[in-house]
Amino acid sequence: MTRRNTRNQQTEDEAKEQSLEEAASLSPLMIYEVIRRDGEEELARTKRSLFWSGIAAGVLISLSVLGEAVLRTYLPDTPSRFLIENVGYSLGFLAVIMGRMQLFTENTITTVLPIMRERTVAAIGCMLRLWAIVLGANVIGAFAAAALFVFTPAISPDVMAAITALSEHATGMPAAQGFWRGVPAGIIIALIVWMLPQADGAEFFVILSFTWLIAAGDFTHIVAGSVEMAVLMLQGSLGLFDALTGFFLPVLAGNIIGGTVIFTLVAWGQVRDDVTANESPEVGK
Repeated sequence: MTRRNTRNQQTEDEAKEQSLEEAASLSPLMIYEVIRRDGEEELARTKRSLFWSGIAAGVLISLSVLGEAVLRTYLPDTPSRFLIENVGYSLGFLAVIMGRMQLFTENTITTVLPIMRERTVAAIGCMLRLWAIVLGANVIGAFAAAALFVFTPAISPDVMAAITALSEHATGMPAAQGFWRGVPAGIIIALIVWMLPQADGAEFFVILSFTWLIAAGDFTHIVAGSVEMAVLMLQGSLGLFDALTGFFLPVLAGNIIGGTVIFTLVAWGQVRDDVTANESPEVGK
C-alpha cells in the first residue's frame, strides 16, 4: 500500500513538473534557437521555392491595402474610424505570416541570427542571396496584385478610390520621413518573429495587434507599401525614379536598420554569452 502511494505520488509529481515546464516561458536562448533553426531551414531552401513563396507573399500582402480601403470606404466618417480601419491592414500580414510565406521583413531577423553565429563569407552570401530573391519576388507579387486592382473591375470604384488615397499618402511623404518611419516598422516585424515561438496559440492576436500598430502609427513597410507604390505607377501618376528614390529605397533602408541593425543585434546581444558558453572553444573562436 505504501509502495502504491509512493508510486502515485511520484507520478503526480512528474505530471506537475511536466506541467510547470510546459507553462514556463521560453528563455531568450531558447527563442533564439527556435528562430535560428527556422533561419537555417530558410537558407537551405531552393531558389525556386523561395521565389514562388515570395511571390505568394507579395500578392497576399495586398490584402492589407484592400482591407484598410474597404473599412475606410464603408465605415462612417467619425474620429475613431482611423483606428478601426487600420485593423484591415493586419489582414495581409496574418495571411502571409501564418501561411509561412516568404516576407522580406521577416528575414531581417530570421536569416540574420544564424549569420551572427557563423559569421563566414559563405553564410553572408547565402543570406544576401535569399534577401534578393525574396524581396524581388515580393515586389513582383505586389505589382501583380496592383495590376488586378487597376486594370480589372475586380475592385469597386469606391474602394479603388480609397486604395488610391491610401497609396498617395504612403508614397507621398518625403524620403527622409519614409526612412525614419520604416525603422519602427522593421523593429515591430522583428519583434513579432521573436514573440511567436512562445505565443502558445495566440499567434493570431500577436500578429493582429502589432501589425495594426504599424498602420495606426503611420509607419512604412516596404512590401505592403510596394503594393501602394505599384498602384500609382500602373495608374501613371508615379514615375520609376520618384518611386525608387522617394519611397522604395528609403523605406527599405529603414526596415533593414530597424529589423536587423537595431532589433536583431540587441536580441543577439542578450544571448551571445549563453550561445558562446554552450559551444566548444573551437567553435567559439
